[in-house]
Amino acid sequence: MLTTGSAHETVLSNAGKIIELIKSGKIKHIFLVGGCDGAHAGRNYYTEFVKQTPMDSLVLTLACGKYRFNDLDLGEIDGLPRILDMGQCNDAYSAIKVALALADAFECDVNELPLTLVLSWYEQKAVCILLTLLALGVKNMYLGPTMPAFLSETVVKVLVDTYGLQPITAPEQDLDAILGKG
Repeated sequence: MLTTGSAHETVLSNAGKIIELIKSGKIKHIFLVGGCDGAHAGRNYYTEFVKQTPMDSLVLTLACGKYRFNDLDLGEIDGLPRILDMGQCNDAYSAIKVALALADAFECDVNELPLTLVLSWYEQKAVCILLTLLALGVKNMYLGPTMPAFLSETVVKVLVDTYGLQPITAPEQDLDAILGKG
């Protein structure tokens, strides 16, 4: 069985439970793993990354990249599925709404949440989403399997230095860095 279509209304209707699970320590981290899909080598990074996420974490999915892993059985946390589908790339608004609602609930900035965005780059429409996230000040996102071709070395350096944008490496290495084990 595959559950899809959570979007922000469904996730926010469970906000009280999610907040309580975070406060109690049952959810220690939330990963938004999304972006465009493709058949090229290296795209399996996202499946391997999701498979290796800790049992005390949620995985929000977004865009067609989710079709590589949204059929995995990652279990539940107190009845809440560990994988929650936020929709297609045009639904990035849902993920932003959830992040802003969590930041509001915890009275903090989005960048202070136990939330990491791990994005798959493939199509040009992802540019709009990336630019929106940067304009909102979202930092420390992981992006791959390659950087967008239009980004020069100088622009990548600015994005890394200013926004903490990280090119993906290996799932284990990135998870260790995200969770402070590296």
